[in-house]
Amino acid sequence: MTEPSWPRSGENLEITHKRGKPTLRTIATIAGLAVTTVSRALSDAPQISLETRQRVHRIAREIGYLPDRAAQRLKTGRTNVIAILLDSHEEVVGFSTSIMYGIAKALKETSYHLVVAPNFLSTTDVEAAEYIVRNHLADGLIFTRTEPLDARVRLLLETGFPFICHGRTEFSTPHPYVDYDNFTFAYEATRRLIAKGRKKVAVVLPPKRLTFCQHILHGFMTAVRAAGIAYEIPETVDLDTPADVLRDFISSRAAALEAPDGFICPGEVSALAVISGMSDAGRTLAVDYDIVAKETSRLLTQLQPKVDTIHEDLTAAGEDLGRMLLQRINNADAEDLHLLLPPQINFPVDQAL
Repeated sequence: MTEPSWPRSGENLEITHKRGKPTLRTIATIAGLAVTTVSRALSDAPQISLETRQRVHRIAREIGYLPDRAAQRLKTGRTNVIAILLDSHEEVVGFSTSIMYGIAKALKETSYHLVVAPNFLSTTDVEAAEYIVRNHLADGLIFTRTEPLDARVRLLLETGFPFICHGRTEFSTPHPYVDYDNFTFAYEATRRLIAKGRKKVAVVLPPKRLTFCQHILHGFMTAVRAAGIAYEIPETVDLDTPADVLRDFISSRAAALEAPDGFICPGEVSALAVISGMSDAGRTLAVDYDIVAKETSRLLTQLQPKVDTIHEDLTAAGEDLGRMLLQRINNADAEDLHLLLPPQINFPVDQAL
C-alpha cells in the first residue's frame, strides 16, 4: 500500500494553534495519514517505513505533541523509558556526558526518553537494577563497569529484562554488550613505550574486580614478555585511586631505585597525576620518562601534547548502546548482540620510531 504524501515542515501547522493541545488526530490531519498509522509511527513500528516514522516524529516535535504516558503504559505495558545506571567514578573525564549524549542521539527519532539512575545511591549495584526491574520503571537498562560474574547481568538474564552493558563479562550465556578493546590499547601502548627506548614500564590498572582490568593486564603482559623488558604493576594504587594519592605514590616511587621510566595510564586523570608526581620528583616528561594514555576528551592532547594518546570514542559507544538496546527491546531473542570498538591510534609521525 502506497503511503500518502503530506505537507512539508511548517505547512498547515497553524491548525494546532486553533485546536489547543495537539493530539494524534492533529498529527494525522497534518500528515495526511490515518490516526492508527501515526500511532504506529510514533511507536517506531518496523512495518512503517523509516521515512514515514521520521516525518511523523518531526511533525510531533514541531507542534509540541506530548503523549499521555500513563495511557500509553496502560495500553502497551511499556514506559518508553531507557534507564542508565551511572557510577560515581570520575576517572574518565566527561564519561557520563559523552556516553549519555551518544545514547540520546540513538533515541532521538524514537519515542524513548533517557532517565539517569545514579547507582551509588543504592547499597549495591544489583539493588539499583533490581529496583528498576521490580517497579518497571523502564523498558530497558544500560550500565557500565562490568565485573566477570556481574550480579546485575545475572539478575537481568534470569528475569528476561532487556539490557545492554558497557563492558564484557565471563558468563557463558550470551548477552548484549558494547566494549572497548582494552587488550589492544594496552598492547599498543606498551609497544610504543618500548619503541621509544624505555627500559622499565608500569601500568596503572583498573580495580581488579572489573573485567577490563584483566583485558588491560593481558595486553600489557603480552607486550612486555615478547620484548623481554622489565615491568612493574603497582599493587597499592589503581585507576580509582584519588588523584592526589596517586600523585604522591608516583613521586615517592620515582625517588626509589629502579623506578619505571614508562607508564601506561587507562585514563586522563591518572596520566595527569603521574605527570604531577614525576614533576615533584624532578623528572621531565619526554626526557626522563614517557606516558601513553587512553584519552576520551582530547584534554591531554591540548594540555600535554608530549603524552602519546590512544582515543576512546565514548559518544560513539553511547550511540551503539542505545541502538542495540532498542533492537533487544523489540526482539526478545536478540541476546547475542555485541560490539567491540577498536582503539583509535594516531601517534605523531615525527615521533614514530
